[in-house]
Amino acid sequence: MTATAASPVQRRARLAALIAANQVWSQQELAAMLRKREGIVVTQATLSRDLTELGVVKGPNGYMLPGAAPAPAGGDRDAALANALRQHLVSAARGGTTVVLRTPSGHANSLAVEIDRAGLPGVLGTIAGDDTIFIAARDTEAATVLARTLERLGRQGA
Repeated sequence: MTATAASPVQRRARLAALIAANQVWSQQELAAMLRKREGIVVTQATLSRDLTELGVVKGPNGYMLPGAAPAPAGGDRDAALANALRQHLVSAARGGTTVVLRTPSGHANSLAVEIDRAGLPGVLGTIAGDDTIFIAARDTEAATVLARTLERLGRQGA
């Protein structure tokens, strides 16, 4: 896919996914990742506009999406997840093998990133919208345990 074949929305979605899943330190590095992994070729000017449009900021751990906490330095993923849950989780509910999390508007992506980073057992994947996250669990038992765990972590220290 070339820059002309990828719509700005598609390109920005891929950029957000790459930033969420990787430590990226420069626009050059990000452009190379887009080209190699996604087949999308962009100019520096287009990439810069896309990053601005996404609200991406550069912090001590590289580029970050808006509202995303920096990745934990010591690998303390559990603490980072608990912190993100305390900041962003409004409610958690289970339906079959799906756990649905509600957040304030604009906070779902930040929390989903931390859930993905945590590598929780039984989690097959997440989908984040503006204020809702769908988590696919391995089975109903895993979904029940996951919903309870996330609610408990979100209440700790509150």
